[in-house]
Amino acid sequence: MIDLNQHKLELDYPCSWKYKLVIRKEHNMNKIIKEILEDRKHGIKPSKVSKEGKFKSYTLDLIVEDEEDRKALYQILGDHEHIKMVV
Repeated sequence: MIDLNQHKLELDYPCSWKYKLVIRKEHNMNKIIKEILEDRKHGIKPSKVSKEGKFKSYTLDLIVEDEEDRKALYQILGDHEHIKMVV
């Protein structure tokens, strides 16, 4: 099996990047993303609802400027109190 942590991702920046986000159903993803990204241009689309309906997933699509920007966004999204998972 390939250990992806041993390989650097080669991307041509700036580029479009997608994050899959999971939140509890009672939270408003648009409000959460507005808090985090403010006026940064992005797209957000609903994806799936968990089997029991407790969680919703969304796909966030935006332009990342460089590797640092991409990783920082991942960290910021993951640290938000209402976002349960970032993939």
